[in-house]
Amino acid sequence: MAEESVAQDQLRAFIERIERMEEEKAAIAADIKEIYAEAKGNGFDTKVIREIVRIRKQDASERQEHEAILELYLSALGMVAGVANDD
Repeated sequence: MAEESVAQDQLRAFIERIERMEEEKAAIAADIKEIYAEAKGNGFDTKVIREIVRIRKQDASERQEHEAILELYLSALGMVAGVANDD
């Protein structure tokens, strides 16, 4: 019976820790949203800022690979400056 009580206490502690972290996560998300709104209010393009934040999370090799694939796809579609589309 005591083991069951210990397990219940542990479970309750885990749940409560998760709930606290979820609350903190929501507060941080709200703060980030405010920063984006402030940037937009100052004339910055928030879509581009979000993309930069995403790119900065990548390591250099991952970023280079992504840029190479993007360049390849754009070239295939004739969307790269200086590339003639033979369609």
